[in-house]
Parts: sequence; C-alpha cells; structure tokens
Amino acid sequence: MCIKRGMNKRLQHKYGALLAQAGVEINGANAWDIRVHNPAVYRRVMLRGSLGLGEAYMDGWWDCERLDQLFTRLLTAGLDRRTVSAVDLLDLLQSLLLNLQKAGRAFHVGERHYDLSTQLFENMLDSRMNYSCGYWKDAQNLDDAQQAKLRLIFDKLGLRPGMKVLDIGCGWGGAARFAAEQYGVSVAGITVSQRQSEYARAACRGLPVEIRLQDYRDLGGEYDRVYSIGMFEHVGHKNYRTYLDAARRVLKKDGLFLLHTIGSSYSLTRTDPWIERYIFPNSMLPSLAQISRACEGRFVMEDVQNFGADYDKTLTAWHRNFLKNRGRIEQAADERFCRMWTYYLLSCAGSFRSRSNQLWQFVLSPNGVTGCYHAPR
Repeated sequence: MCIKRGMNKRLQHKYGALLAQAGVEINGANAWDIRVHNPAVYRRVMLRGSLGLGEAYMDGWWDCERLDQLFTRLLTAGLDRRTVSAVDLLDLLQSLLLNLQKAGRAFHVGERHYDLSTQLFENMLDSRMNYSCGYWKDAQNLDDAQQAKLRLIFDKLGLRPGMKVLDIGCGWGGAARFAAEQYGVSVAGITVSQRQSEYARAACRGLPVEIRLQDYRDLGGEYDRVYSIGMFEHVGHKNYRTYLDAARRVLKKDGLFLLHTIGSSYSLTRTDPWIERYIFPNSMLPSLAQISRACEGRFVMEDVQNFGADYDKTLTAWHRNFLKNRGRIEQAADERFCRMWTYYLLSCAGSFRSRSNQLWQFVLSPNGVTGCYHAPR
C-alpha cells in the first residue's frame, strides 16, 4: 500500500508539472482545472494513456467543470503528442499491419455507434438530424447553421432540377431530403447503419430518394453529382484511394464530387484510443497530405474550404441539447454513459477550438472544370 501511495505521489508530481505547461492545475480553482477523486488515476493514465484518462473520467475518478476549456489548453500546448503508453504503441502497430476498415468490418461503426437509440440523436441534433459540422457564418442557432451547411454544399455542386445525385454516408437522410425538396433532384443515399436506413426511408417518403444499406465499395450506376458528408473519417488510410476510385467510377465525366470531412493537421494511421474504443470504432482522421495523395490521378481539386472552428460551436450546441433533453434519453439515465457522452462532445469541441482538428470541404472534378470553377462562400 505504501509503495502504491509513493508511486501515486511521484506520478502526481510528474503529471502536475506537465499540466502546468498548459496552465492547468491539479485540484486548482479554475474551471479548466482537474479535480482528482481517486489518486489511482495517475497510474491508470501512465499505463493506458488517453484511453485511461477517458475511462477514469467515465468512472468518476476525476472531474473538470469545463472539459472543453481543459482540452483546448492541453491540445494547444501539444501535450497530446508528448505522452505515449503501451496502449498507444499497440494501436499504432495494429493500424500499420492491419486494414481495420476493410469491407468485412464496414458495418461495425454502424452497429456500435449509429445504431444507438435514435432517441439519443433526435434529442441532440437539429430538426433534420444532421450529424456533422454546421456552417455558422451567418447563423444564430443550430438549425440555421445546419441548413446553411446544406445550402453551401449543394450550391457548390451546382444542383439543378432533374439531376441524379449520390449521397455516400447519408445518415438519417436529412441532406438527401433537403436536396430533393429544395433543388428538385433525385437522390440515392447509402449508409452502413440499419437504424439510419430505416429512419431515412421514413423521413424521405414521397420524395425521389432511395436509401440503401450498402458499403461504398459496392457502388454502381452513374450520377451527375456525388457528395459525402462526415463519412470519410471511417474510410481509413489504407482505403482512401479505393474510396475515391469508387466515387469517380459512378460520377459522370463532367460531374462534381464534394467531400466534407474532419481532418487532422498531422498525417496519422490511427485514431485516439478512447474514441476508437467508446465512440467511433475503426475511425481515422485524414490529413491534407493524405487526401491530396489519394486524389492524384483520380480528381482535380477545384476548391478547398476550412471552417473547422465552426465544429466547436456545433459540438457545444449538441452538448447543450444533450443536457437539456437528458431526461428524455433512456441511455442518459446511466451516469457512466452520460459522462462518456459529455467527455466525447466536449473533448472534441476543445480539439476544434485549439485548431488541432480541421473541417474541410473539397470540390473535386474528374477532369477539371472547363474554364474555371467558382466556389460560393
């Protein structure tokens, strides 16, 4: 017991010095400071890295009044790149040796995340169930920001009545429904989530929208326009070229493809271990370099826009809705789930506020737009 107490003291001193570089104090008085309830948290973090930190929060071993501010400080100071655990090394080795996003695993994230109770997402998201970054340039609330995002996407694509459009990763059908209603196009949407496909079919009933439970590798047909909103994060670095080949294969020669994705400022081959275990299995954030390399010989990059800071506002709005409607969400009755979901939303908000993560929209063409492509903003 004395040995454990001594180790905890030494680790507390070590991590306290590290946190001080980000202006964070253990058991301090600031809203972003960490309050430790179980001193075993230090050993847990040493052994399991960010996975142990997140699990310890879920178990109530530590608290923080403003997790978003804490993670903004930690990531701005670059502390995430200065600590490595055995779990980190194992995950890195696995990501290098295995294709964690191969076809046989394509439906895992649907089953583990998107097939969670629809009630959860209904009480967290906007009225159209958009589970991606809103565009807050002129928006005052979440619904307006999500509608502005959809208009931005479809105006960049130049949608016109009668066009055939493909939505890769259609979610609950909000974007497909908006495109059909507002732009007069027909839409085919694919998802790897059974619950999403059922919800989307009901939401788009009576519109020229077809929803399919399908992996992108099985795509066929021909479309005037293709878009993908918040799905590329599940593709994986070993499959970026395969994914872009699939999009080009079904896109007309004079068509346009819009890719909307979260991105990393660094080229990585794995995701955060806690996010992988509890939120998005088999996920991975691409870098600008990785996307550019995958586009070579496949697409001309006509336009790139980064509005990653808007994801901070979006995630914060989702968290407010989650807390406000917690009583209506069956899963949120479980305190550990509630802490897990709060940690997910606010740690991600901090990652965008620190500008560690980005949000990119790419407009891609198979052969280059004749003359010049002019992107709306």
